[in-house]
Amino acid sequence: MSNSKSATTRRPSQKHLLRGVDPELLNRAAQTIRVLGHPDRIKIAEVLEAGDATVTEIQEKVGLPQAIVSQHLARLRAHGIVASTREGQNVVYSLVEPKVLHILNCIRNCDL
Repeated sequence: MSNSKSATTRRPSQKHLLRGVDPELLNRAAQTIRVLGHPDRIKIAEVLEAGDATVTEIQEKVGLPQAIVSQHLARLRAHGIVASTREGQNVVYSLVEPKVLHILNCIRNCDL
């Protein structure tokens, strides 16, 4: 009896979310959320939200060792969330996935 009751309490909005949404878009959204699923990568994205930065600048702002920051940046870059450009001896990183800004705003403004 509890099984039939739980089936009737499902929210209809769940179907609405998936109806008509391109499966490739859903996969990209899930991938972006998965990659941002680490607190340090969220911190790095927040630093880059304010503007382009080098590994050293990011490292100083998030308080992590350079090697860890570089590993996180490599993962973010591999998934198309950040891009890098060389300026002299420095590599400058920038946030290129605009949906990350929405995710950061949701984290700040939603009651989690």
